[in-house]
Amino acid sequence: MASLSIPGVEELDETGLSAPVCRTVTPDGDVLLLVPGDSAAARAAAHAPDDDLTAVMEITDVAPVSVPHRIRGRAWVAGWLATVRGDQRAEAALLLAERHPVGELLGIGEALQPEHVPGEYGNAAWTMLRLEVGECAVDDLWGAEPVEPDEFAAATPDPLQAHEAELLQHLHAAHGDQVRGLCALLGDRTAHCGLRDRAVPVGLDRFGLRVRFTDAERRSFDARFDFPEPVRDVAELRRAMHVLFEAAAQ
Repeated sequence: MASLSIPGVEELDETGLSAPVCRTVTPDGDVLLLVPGDSAAARAAAHAPDDDLTAVMEITDVAPVSVPHRIRGRAWVAGWLATVRGDQRAEAALLLAERHPVGELLGIGEALQPEHVPGEYGNAAWTMLRLEVGECAVDDLWGAEPVEPDEFAAATPDPLQAHEAELLQHLHAAHGDQVRGLCALLGDRTAHCGLRDRAVPVGLDRFGLRVRFTDAERRSFDARFDFPEPVRDVAELRRAMHVLFEAAAQ
């Protein structure tokens, strides 16, 4: 979930400024955003002199499972916002469509039209924006840290991201006892793991599993269980989970 803020632009409209409908990162580390053509963000970028419009995108990481306090972390990407123009429009549209393969519904086709006019499906025309990254920061379970633009550009998508929600739901429904059994790996915190039905997997990536435990007094805490090495696909994930479960059962 992402929102966009532009200093000096107060119009937090419902058509695109606060929530771009899709986004992706280019090989150079810029962020491409798709917003309605009549949104405040599109208008501000179109009229900015020399493409010098500062903006901040806030990304909120929300757990895809039903638990209290679902926000797992936040990130901020600050830089300079500009309209994607000329020959770059086709390249940007292809990249967005490749990573969000519902381009017709999201208006990528309209964004390529010479003039922004209402589309044949009744949607407003759309505009592609480019955010040149100047600085980043992340605040999550491990604390708040700055991220250099070069590090941001070099980062790769997590291979489990597209399947995280269904994998977490499967772990909770089919392996609930084993997930709770991971509490045995927590050392001094084992006594606080508490209720049998209150161990919920809330995060999963190539590096490990995050579980929320709730004790008998309804106090919650999150614990992270790292895999022996990063996994590259679901098959490697299965093996890594078996290693964790076996270690907890010993």
